Amino acid sequence: MEKIRNFSIIAHIDHGKSTIADRMLELTGRIAKRDMVYAQILDDNPLEQERGITIKLHAIQMDYKAKNGEEYSLNLIDTPGHVDFTYEVSLSLAACEGAILIVDATQGIEAQTISNLYLAIDADIEIIPVINKIDLPSAATTLEDVKAQIIDLLGCEEEEILLASAKQGTGIEEILEAIVEKVPPPVGDPEKPLRALVYDSIYDSYRGVIVNIRVLDGVLRERDKVLFMMTDKKFEVEEVGIMHMDRIRTKELSAGQVGYMTASIRNLHETKVGDTITNFHNQCGSAIDGFREVKPMVFSGIFPSSSDDFESLRESLAKLVLNDSSITYEPETSSALGFGFRCGFLGLLHMEIVQERLEREFDQNIVTTVPNVRYKVIKADGEELFIDNPAQLPSGGGNSETQEPYIKAEIIAPSEYVGGLMKLCLDRRGTITNTVYLTEVRVQLTFELPLAEVVFDFYDKLKSISRGYASLDYEFTEYRKGDLVRLDIMLNGEGVDALSSITHRDRSYDLGRKLCSRLKKLIPRQMYEVAIQASIGAKIISRTNVRAMRKDVTAKCYGGDITRKRKLLEKQKAGKKRMKQVGSVEIPQEAFLAVLSIDE
Repeated sequence: MEKIRNFSIIAHIDHGKSTIADRMLELTGRIAKRDMVYAQILDDNPLEQERGITIKLHAIQMDYKAKNGEEYSLNLIDTPGHVDFTYEVSLSLAACEGAILIVDATQGIEAQTISNLYLAIDADIEIIPVINKIDLPSAATTLEDVKAQIIDLLGCEEEEILLASAKQGTGIEEILEAIVEKVPPPVGDPEKPLRALVYDSIYDSYRGVIVNIRVLDGVLRERDKVLFMMTDKKFEVEEVGIMHMDRIRTKELSAGQVGYMTASIRNLHETKVGDTITNFHNQCGSAIDGFREVKPMVFSGIFPSSSDDFESLRESLAKLVLNDSSITYEPETSSALGFGFRCGFLGLLHMEIVQERLEREFDQNIVTTVPNVRYKVIKADGEELFIDNPAQLPSGGGNSETQEPYIKAEIIAPSEYVGGLMKLCLDRRGTITNTVYLTEVRVQLTFELPLAEVVFDFYDKLKSISRGYASLDYEFTEYRKGDLVRLDIMLNGEGVDALSSITHRDRSYDLGRKLCSRLKKLIPRQMYEVAIQASIGAKIISRTNVRAMRKDVTAKCYGGDITRKRKLLEKQKAGKKRMKQVGSVEIPQEAFLAVLSIDE
């Protein structure tokens, strides 16, 4: 155990975590340069490669011979940097004793750097500060500033900060030496009963559930009978091993090690992230404190485009939840879309990724509804309800009080963009609570905002106002009373529940008008006129019509009496009237996404 080091890499998005991991793998000989099929080799999901971001944590073991001549076994867990995947970071930190905090030499400390640092401090692990991208031409002017920011944030000495360029491979050996020297070896007793923490899992169609674990005490061997303490299920272990680029079977894992196990687990609900595994015949005294339950922030309906695929979608979601435990889902029905699921996500990017994974990895053809947040309704008799579907909100409001979630948002940006960012937040019903100048040119703004205003395009607007320099981090604070109403959309007098949304009364008229005009462009023309209306309760606040397609039925009438033409037109009119009574309007997927791009 003295020769084991477990550590993860944390940073703001795009500061070079995965590239530093690549250089470490090359330096330790875990992967040859010719085998680097693509940059960021640990990001093996096609979605990660396309978007250039890490979505899932990735674990890998390296063997490193230190300058003192000793051989060390290093377990690295590379983590995501985007605010939506903070939960993945907290999972990886629970399996580590140390973390490398990477800061971009040109960008300095950003919002997610601070957020991830606090997660590491909460986990009580050793932090090694590293400044990356020192090879960039502009780094020479900003380097001293960035050092000062890190010293201010961590309270460390200047000589403790390591300088590196992941692209050129400089400074990587110094980082590995610092891990060996500063990160403490894992504590645990191989003689005690088995205690292992489940920090991730994945579904394999041949071997069932593959569980990623960190062994705290005892030894896990193949053919052992183990008990999952949270679900109270017992299994016989089939295979145990460690993670290199592939899974390497070792037949046993001892205290302090990070690895994987399989046990023919077929039922997807029998393993849970944060669970404790122990030996069935020699159980440990108490379970390990798992992870804090993650709370979804954004909710959306996911429906199969064909109702026959409902069960297939259920199975796909169950497999996906195994690999991403921050998704929640429950069945729901919609009059417009049939049977589907109400899913909870950590943010809009998270929602996008889940949709793409369902379509690519599980071949699902899905329709998604307008995303919204979870509201609290306090009834007249004091009963509290949480609703994440606009259809559940009483349309008239009644005597109930509706509260919406508020967040504390921290924005770090160059001071020249402060005016634009303040206007953006105030337009979204925000209030500014604090302004701190970190340096002469960088400022930290703290706002209180309704979460519903941040969910849609806030992040995109923030980036465009600040030309990409601003960074955002937010956390939920409380529920507050708001003048909220349900905005319904009707086609030909029939409500489309999948297009309903909850909005503030002051914005409802404007939103209703914009939505109607947007839908007018998206809904295909029919043989009869289609009325699109927006309403609050029984009150219609906006209306527009999709004009009917017209066939020139009088084309064959040349000359003769006008009554011949009138007769044909009357016949056409009666036909359209009958068609309108029996016809139904197909709503394209773009119509559900129209709400998101309403300001464009």
